Amino acid sequence: MRRPERRNALSEEHLRELLHAVQAVGRGGARGLILAADGPVFSAGHDFQDMAKRDIAGMRALLGLCGELMLTLPRLPQVVVAQVEGDAIAAGCQLVASCDLAVAAEDARFAVPGGRGGWFCTTPGVALGRAVSRKHALEMLLTGEPIDAATALAWGLVNRVAPAERVAAETRELLARATRGSALSKATGKEAFYRQIDLDLAAAYAYASEVMAAASQTEDAKENMAAFLEKRSGRYR
Repeated sequence: MRRPERRNALSEEHLRELLHAVQAVGRGGARGLILAADGPVFSAGHDFQDMAKRDIAGMRALLGLCGELMLTLPRLPQVVVAQVEGDAIAAGCQLVASCDLAVAAEDARFAVPGGRGGWFCTTPGVALGRAVSRKHALEMLLTGEPIDAATALAWGLVNRVAPAERVAAETRELLARATRGSALSKATGKEAFYRQIDLDLAAAYAYASEVMAAASQTEDAKENMAAFLEKRSGRYR
């Protein structure tokens, strides 16, 4: 995100830029994606200058576009890691919660402040409520108060916390670990994880078993088993 002069606020134009960039990554051969931001703020959320004069149709269109971006991130075949430096506020916090993994600087903060005023952060709550426990999500949503990086780590909103000078390196290291092995296997596994997580337990096992059985017949899965039995490193596409 490169709107530091606007604290990387998510205007309609910027949302479209992000969506098109993410979709391009999905169509390409990259193994992973790092979502980072220029400037001292990760994202201040929606750009109120872009929202204040919208009627309900315009607001629905904007929030629909935002939702499309948030849905695209977990649906991407590649691993998506948020590199959070500075504050992630409202829809900015939603962005972090929508990524597969996240690394935060020690001084990063996360907030969905609508609960303190007159416009509740309902759409950010969708991603937030799926990333942390209900009690923690509701505490953030109802109080509107920010949490620090250490709390975000304890609550499961981020995976790693690092000193400011180490955030980029820690993000790249996590991405490297998360993308090693078969790209096809990783993409299949990521899709299956997000699909099964909202199913009841029996349906989740039935679905996951079928996915895993089908995947066992791929070249990469057969190579995985052969490499294990032959006590050698696997060679994957």
